Amino acid sequence: MTEAVDASARRKILWLALLIALPVIVSYGLYYSGWRPSSTGNYGELVQPARPLEDATLNTLDGMSLRFSDLRGKWTLITFSPSQCLAPCERNLYKMRQVIVAQGEQAVRAQAVLVVTDGKTFDRLRYAIRDYPATRVIIGPNDQVNALARQFAPPAGSPLDNVDRVYLVDPLGNFMMSYPADADPNGMRKDLARLLKASRIG
Repeated sequence: MTEAVDASARRKILWLALLIALPVIVSYGLYYSGWRPSSTGNYGELVQPARPLEDATLNTLDGMSLRFSDLRGKWTLITFSPSQCLAPCERNLYKMRQVIVAQGEQAVRAQAVLVVTDGKTFDRLRYAIRDYPATRVIIGPNDQVNALARQFAPPAGSPLDNVDRVYLVDPLGNFMMSYPADADPNGMRKDLARLLKASRIG
């Protein structure tokens, strides 16, 4: 009788030990099989690892010289557009402004930048950006704009082939996230809010 009780107790202990060890065994199995979760906490497309951006000497719409490194110190939303700033450009200007304004008192830690990809007339551009006075507009020189744009190139293609995208740069000047043309502003807002909350920089 005692032996039967001992055997039953041992089985219970073994089952308990197995239940405790099972999550560890499963996690090791998933890790070494190469499985990774399909969804992360961010809405945007994460750049892994974050890509340090080289400096460039640029011109603003009002004719002032600006080094790209001068934009450091804030979280920066950047979009590229031809000087005509057609509907996709205007949508991105609106998205970037709303995403930043939605951060409330933390909005001062973020900025929006429009990089113009050609040197054509800027009359229509000036009209398009009148509602976005806080947005920094970069218009050239063309070689520097192209050099800057190449640094935002996705794994395939060029950012100038995807001018409707919005890119996120951290306060240290690292390209870290990208959003497609149809990105939901609410998802972008949440990403930026999480970054501002978690970060001590910018």
